[in-house]
Amino acid sequence: MELTGVELRRVAMPLVAPFRTSFGTQTRRDVLLLRVVTDEAEGWGECVAMADPLYSSEYVDAAADVLRRFLVPALAAAGPLPAHRVGTVLEPFKGHRMAKAALEMAVLDAELRTEGRSFGSELGAVRDRVPCGVSVGIMDSVPALLDAVGGYLDEGYVRIKLKIEPGWDVEPVRAVRERYGDDVLLQVDANTAYTLADARHLARLDPFDLLLIEQPLEEEDVLGHADLARQIRTPVCLDESIVSARSAAAAIRLGAAAIVNIKPGRVGGYLEARRIHDVCVAHGVPVWCGGMLETGLGRAANVALAALPGFTLPGDTSGSGRYYDRDITEPFVLDDGHLTVPTGPGLGVAPLEDALAEVTVATEWLTV
Repeated sequence: MELTGVELRRVAMPLVAPFRTSFGTQTRRDVLLLRVVTDEAEGWGECVAMADPLYSSEYVDAAADVLRRFLVPALAAAGPLPAHRVGTVLEPFKGHRMAKAALEMAVLDAELRTEGRSFGSELGAVRDRVPCGVSVGIMDSVPALLDAVGGYLDEGYVRIKLKIEPGWDVEPVRAVRERYGDDVLLQVDANTAYTLADARHLARLDPFDLLLIEQPLEEEDVLGHADLARQIRTPVCLDESIVSARSAAAAIRLGAAAIVNIKPGRVGGYLEARRIHDVCVAHGVPVWCGGMLETGLGRAANVALAALPGFTLPGDTSGSGRYYDRDITEPFVLDDGHLTVPTGPGLGVAPLEDALAEVTVATEWLTV
């Protein structure tokens, strides 16, 4: 396919409720969408970078800038090429994985729409629906947390993830276990909020039979995670530390990751995400699909990824209503704790014109 232009579209998506983690509180998502136009089809991509560089070094304004000044011009200069070559063309530019992932996603969507194939079939999906977990932010009180968890269990979510930080960890977990029992699949996510000096404290989570503790230490402290894993019984899962198949292999070899959370945006795209999946499967390491409060576009691709065979744990592939009163695509709705994998060409979903217009705050057309 030959690239003819790229639209950068900024949308502001209000959240149904504030979402608090150890690095801040979000009340809306400032999302950068890409619409790639080729001589044969259009494709959509979603950049998962946040408004501020708090979860990672990337942020929305920087993603738009690097796409505008470097990534899109480089892709255009490369001439017609298949989606699996996008990563190679963009490789000389250091970092900016979330921006690269969005551009590759859009090109892949256009290519698959042209060929009449789905994301799931391209990535290697083996299931037609995937089990869904939900991420529960830090609350103002334990009673508020218990009410929220109870509501999500009533909706049918099959796994609960609690965000934690120092001062909000053991007691909230204890309360959820005591209220809802040992049968609930429960895990925690620290988003780098602790240090290795907290190992004895984190070991206090061991009696609660958690599926995992996610990214307790700083992302660059892979050795620290390996040391922590030897001091606690709860399996250590890496998120921010895993940025490529190579880093996943290294973390596994060091004993730092018993489980891996795969977020396509964080690792540079869905094709690299598939490579990480393959590395983990080869080493017998379970994986699950993380979420970044995606719109229906990113959610469609995540659900397709989560249908690969190595995704043996429920991911953060929540229904649209978990975050948004109105999604920009037809909403993803939970059915018996699962979401259906789209089977239409490409992502299998497209933006609803009126819904997209309602939340659009700016557009920019890049001629190539």
